[in-house]
Amino acid sequence: MTKELPKTAKAVVIGGGIIGCSTAYHLGKLGWTDTVLLERKKLTSGTTFHAAGLVGQLRTSANITQLLGYSVDLYKRLEVETGLGTGWKMNGGLRLACNEERWTEVKRQATTAQSFGLEMQLLTPQEAFDLWPLMTIDDLVGAAFLPTDGQASPSDITQALAKGARMAGVSIFEDSEVIDLEIDKGKIRAVITTQGRIECERVVVCAGQWTRAFAARFGVNVPLVSVEHQYIITESFGVPSNLPTLRDPDRLTYYKEEVGGIVMGGYEPNPIPWAKAGIPEGFHYTLLDSNFEHFEQIMEQALGRVPALENVGVKQLLNGPESFTPDGNFILGEAPELKNFFVGAGFNAFGIASGGGAGMALAEWVANGEPPYDLWPVDIRRFGRPHFDTDWLRTRTLEAYGKHYTLAFPLEEYSSGRPCRKSPLYDRLKAQGACFGEKLGWERPNWFADLFANEEPKDIYTYGRQNWFDAVGREHKAVREAAVIFDQTSFAKFVLKGRDAEAALSWIASNDVTKPVGSLIYTQMLNDKGGIECDLTCARMADDEYYIVTGTGFATHDFDWIARNIPDGMHAELVDVTSAYSVLSLMGPNARAVLETVTSNDVSNAAFPFGRVKTIGIAGCPVRALRITYVGELGYELHVPVEYATTVYDALMAAGGPLQLMNAGYRAIESCRLEKGYRAWGSDIGPDHTPIEAGLGWAVKTRRTTPFRGREAIERQLASGVKKMFACFVPEDPDVVLLGRETIYRDGKRVGWLSSGGFGYTIGKPIGYGYVRNPEGVTEDFVLSGSYELDVAHERVPCRASLEPLYDPEMARVKA
Repeated sequence: MTKELPKTAKAVVIGGGIIGCSTAYHLGKLGWTDTVLLERKKLTSGTTFHAAGLVGQLRTSANITQLLGYSVDLYKRLEVETGLGTGWKMNGGLRLACNEERWTEVKRQATTAQSFGLEMQLLTPQEAFDLWPLMTIDDLVGAAFLPTDGQASPSDITQALAKGARMAGVSIFEDSEVIDLEIDKGKIRAVITTQGRIECERVVVCAGQWTRAFAARFGVNVPLVSVEHQYIITESFGVPSNLPTLRDPDRLTYYKEEVGGIVMGGYEPNPIPWAKAGIPEGFHYTLLDSNFEHFEQIMEQALGRVPALENVGVKQLLNGPESFTPDGNFILGEAPELKNFFVGAGFNAFGIASGGGAGMALAEWVANGEPPYDLWPVDIRRFGRPHFDTDWLRTRTLEAYGKHYTLAFPLEEYSSGRPCRKSPLYDRLKAQGACFGEKLGWERPNWFADLFANEEPKDIYTYGRQNWFDAVGREHKAVREAAVIFDQTSFAKFVLKGRDAEAALSWIASNDVTKPVGSLIYTQMLNDKGGIECDLTCARMADDEYYIVTGTGFATHDFDWIARNIPDGMHAELVDVTSAYSVLSLMGPNARAVLETVTSNDVSNAAFPFGRVKTIGIAGCPVRALRITYVGELGYELHVPVEYATTVYDALMAAGGPLQLMNAGYRAIESCRLEKGYRAWGSDIGPDHTPIEAGLGWAVKTRRTTPFRGREAIERQLASGVKKMFACFVPEDPDVVLLGRETIYRDGKRVGWLSSGGFGYTIGKPIGYGYVRNPEGVTEDFVLSGSYELDVAHERVPCRASLEPLYDPEMARVKA
């Protein structure tokens, strides 16, 4: 080990757990040999040393599943490469189901695994017992087995990664605490340690549960908190070494073999937060006091599954704090608050499973300025304002911990930390039967109960038709036949202003934004591969000003993307004005008639056509009206200063009564957009999908010579064709429930999976969207000539494919 710190480094990795060592290892493999890893104490001494070491792969995202699969591939070869043992065993993983809802979940997980290219076998209770003969199976409905899952020794894998990093030229220093960063005019200049100063431009913070406090010193928000997590290690009692890992979510427990005994732990519904006042000084290679009373609930569940545990000695009840996040996903990426400050943290007790892939992805992010593929589910930019508050964060994270093994129902909402951010209409809508959901802290009406019919505005979750199905159908019908108001105040809203605003946005946006003042432009923003980084609307308010509107959950991400891509030297400033405006979306064939009764401005189609923005007055209030829709009907987004919101809403509702105007929520928006074929960023489109693949080439300014980011990639694709194409799939059976991730079969061959799914009330059928993939290329004829089936919970369902919107393909209703 090198004794003296170097004076300079290309990158400094902070933290010597599995994530930091994996990142350093992969940076070394990328040729970044002048990378330095600094560990304040000893490698693995934070939380890695006490991890349980289960390695599972399947997640609800294809790319996160791919990332975890990379970990498995790495762990297979690491011992041969480095000469150090890793404890890696590919002994497979079992997941049990003890009731019909859980069995449906497991079958859908098996379909998801199949969609993502993993083998996941569905087993009878007896077949599961044959693989895991220590358990009772009298309550089992079935099980799933993933042969390529396994287990590993966390400390051994970390030491092997560290050796591999050194072999690649990376320098690793223990007992070298980072005490400060040197930052000048928003740029990292150096890392200050107890052993000296290292000049560098890139810092990668993989400091586990210490990451939040450290990053906050430099204005960076990393939403994680420490939670106690316990498991037992038994004495040896003849457990075979090839026993698969076992997850028994209905009993909240997991198991793995260790030296002839069992490691058993779980996720209790009442977790205990740790270090609320901060992590104690000198905390390393340290465990917390065992809490037998708190663990008793987990032990009782385990004894019901593995009765032999009652007569086996327990070596240790291990209690180690781990960092958890408010949504159960880990955190990767470059911080939006500080350039070249990268984070890999918050691994929710599956850091060993994630370690190899997370280190690979983070290293590529550091080296190339972008991840190897779309990692939105774990991207640090998925967070926002509520996540700065540690009390709110802890409350939500404890709920997420408690749900780790509960049934993950479709569209399930969190209940903690609410309400947080409220529209001015919140109380009015609640009084009218709104059932609210939450996104980025915002309360948003998902659907409205009929209080006169004694409907309760409460979600009851299931994998079948849920209790809001009929209510959403009422709202959908009103959108199509009358008019509704959606409260979309939570939209993220930015202003881009300055003498170079047009030039800057022309470079960032793939569509033409040089249109006259008063124009609305729907556009994507692309990366260098042509992938869709943002999908939003720009309203040109003046020669030097644009008003930009994007989805609630993308506020941090999209602001960061736009701000970072304003070319150097251009005078254009981006400002977040989200909290300044409420948004009332007035949609439906009667929308214009309602609007005409409350404004003296001319809102006829001739005076106010589709794709325009106009300032009008309503009840003495200034309203920025955008003629646009996401539901496929005549519609207006009414952007109103928050102090006027209730006045405008009351005026619209009073005037709209005779025209059947009613409230509607986000679930009706979803069903309407599915019928109309509108894409959703984060599911249907994203950084791995180009506009050409997604059927959005019409929104790209390739007919003009204007340069824009991603143009070369788009032109190459237009010239050479695509290998995947976005399409719509409609099952023949109206009772099929589509949720997304169902496998797409063309002529009996697996060609992709659904990116989103739901129900279209106007057509009376389920609707799914996804990409048809073919390595030799995909054309419209290829898509439309196939015979299709969807695998839904391991049942094949015939369906028809379409490349046209199912509703109003001519756009006649939108432009009426």
